[in-house]
Amino acid sequence: MSWLANKTIVLTGASHGIGRALADALAMQGANLVLNARSKPPLKEAKKTLEAGYKIKVAVVDGDAATARVARACVEQAETLGGFAGIIHAAGVLHPGPHLWELDEKQYDDVTHASCKASWQLARAAYPALMRQKDGGLYVLFGSGAASIAMPGIGLYCAAKAFEEHLMRQLAAETDAVTCFVYQPGKVETRMQQQAREATGGGGEAVRATFTPWHERGELLSAQASAVWLARLLLGRSHAPGTATSCAWGRCETGDGLFGGNPSPKTFYW
Repeated sequence: MSWLANKTIVLTGASHGIGRALADALAMQGANLVLNARSKPPLKEAKKTLEAGYKIKVAVVDGDAATARVARACVEQAETLGGFAGIIHAAGVLHPGPHLWELDEKQYDDVTHASCKASWQLARAAYPALMRQKDGGLYVLFGSGAASIAMPGIGLYCAAKAFEEHLMRQLAAETDAVTCFVYQPGKVETRMQQQAREATGGGGEAVRATFTPWHERGELLSAQASAVWLARLLLGRSHAPGTATSCAWGRCETGDGLFGGNPSPKTFYW
């Protein structure tokens, strides 16, 4: 039996894309779910589908996880369902095209709240509870190769993803009671990719020139494929913790699992 069976995972960005696909992948392993996104209707539909298809318990928390109220509500709902095991923060906003000085304040807030503030608020809300768990807890942030580059048209997103990576390192330095890592999902056909192929603004041409060929050459993963690879990392039976180094383009280069049985307090970076 999967260690996820009858445990509860909070999943942000669960209304579409990789987050929604990941909800199916986790539910298939018997995990109960707290689904979060800013829009409620798709969450309600996902709840109905998941409960009927997998016989699990699903709670819905709509709203911005960058707010303390929503982050706390996610954790409270997970504790109510029972067996709170961790959080996977899959939400993100790109706003591709504009140079940094062309972004308006709302665009800035959208990007930084989704990646920076939400990742901190969720840790702030969850870590006290996760550190009390006998087997430790789990905290996963979605990363990107953008964290290590400078590219016109997605500069703020690059900076925000770099923030998430360093936040994870800092959390790891402060406690080993929670297994935390950054997962880079690869190049996936999502709403972000579509937006990038249609980017306008000072950096729009550079963004389109980078993202469009991936689509034309058929190099993009499906959301389902990327979600399955993360699930496999979590569910691996024999893979030694700490040795996986990359999971992109639908393959994990050094193994297909992260935990054997229950999660152990380690830190990993992709």
